[in-house]
Amino acid sequence: MKSNRLYKAIITLAIGLAGSTTLFAQNTRTLSLAEAIDLSIKNSGQLRISQAKIDEAQGALREAQDRRLPDLKTSGSYLRVNSPTVDLKTGGEQTGAGTGTSSVKVDQAMYGMANLSLPIFSGFRINYGIESAKYLKEAARLDAEADKEEIVQNTLNAYSNLYKAQAAVELVKENLKSAQERSRELSNLEKNGLLARNDLLKADLQTSNIELALMDAESNLAMANINMNLMLGLDKNTILQTDATGFTQPPSLKPVEEWEATALQNRKDIEALTLREKAAKTAVKATKGEYYPGIALTGGYVALNVPNFVTVTNAINAGIGLQYNLGALWKTGAKVQQAKSRVIQIQANEGILTDAIRLQVNQAYQNYTLNIKKISVYQKAIEQAAENYKITKNKYDNNLSTTTDLLDADLAQLQSKLNYANAKADASVSYSRLLQVSGVLYDQNKN
Repeated sequence: MKSNRLYKAIITLAIGLAGSTTLFAQNTRTLSLAEAIDLSIKNSGQLRISQAKIDEAQGALREAQDRRLPDLKTSGSYLRVNSPTVDLKTGGEQTGAGTGTSSVKVDQAMYGMANLSLPIFSGFRINYGIESAKYLKEAARLDAEADKEEIVQNTLNAYSNLYKAQAAVELVKENLKSAQERSRELSNLEKNGLLARNDLLKADLQTSNIELALMDAESNLAMANINMNLMLGLDKNTILQTDATGFTQPPSLKPVEEWEATALQNRKDIEALTLREKAAKTAVKATKGEYYPGIALTGGYVALNVPNFVTVTNAINAGIGLQYNLGALWKTGAKVQQAKSRVIQIQANEGILTDAIRLQVNQAYQNYTLNIKKISVYQKAIEQAAENYKITKNKYDNNLSTTTDLLDADLAQLQSKLNYANAKADASVSYSRLLQVSGVLYDQNKN
């Protein structure tokens, strides 16, 4: 039946949510779009993960910086030994029976030492390591900014779904009242023999279909409400009331080429990838540093005590140490090749991401312009549907049209109103999507 198909379309337009639940509300809260965005950012688990990644990158930077600091190592031991034969080679005159063997009893020994090493030159590996860590820390921060924009967009989508669900419930309730009133009027006419039984049944069937549509719309609203509460960290039983004024439209839309330029300049993911390219290039330089020797200032202190034999204190040494791994001459080349390959991979990903950004911007732009046109069309459709219902009702009152015509005209009015309400929300969401793919969504909502 035509009316059944229309109502299925109405439910699809109302909101594409599934499931059934009942709200046991304890309180009602009017929620503006700005409040929803603030709450979603505050309670986002993804942003907590992003912050942890920033902290991790900060720790890696500190670790790289700490490599410039000296290393201080200490050790000590207490040893029990057997009764060794001690032969002192002093180079002096021998005494006794002409032997250097001592009869000193040695059965234990203690020693302690401390070594200090301060790097002076390490083939630039330390400096390049710090530079690379700084790039990666900034890239982690930009990743968090991109995550924040994604969260703002998800909030806008959820808020729009909630608004559309509430609008659907209100419009269907209004239509149900009209249908019930019409059924009562037609029932009186049928009782007085002025209306065919079949026409009354058609009206009653439409009223039943509207009641079913209202049940589905209320179920969808309940799911949208719970989804919004969970996203914002609110009690799931809170009934949220949206504010339609949050769906604002821009005064004018600049050309798509300007949006592309804005995206390439402001997208956090492409900025982060550029920084990772710099970090990878710096890693190549750090790897090449293994070709060079390491030079460090060294110092040490030793204390030794062998009871009944020798005691050594104040044995302090200082100097310059040189370390060079000759194997680096034939092993470092492979490491450098790997580091260069990582740079090439990142550069290729930059090209892929740039193309993807251009495509995203064009898709968002076309989607937004389409939704703006739909608003204008649906606004006219409301006027046309109202006029059509008025004419059809007048004809029906004068027995010039059927009950089916009247019911279809009534459904057309409801559908046009739903289309218009959804189009306004969809246009606002599609514009925010355009801002998101251009990298300026969070800045716009923050202001």
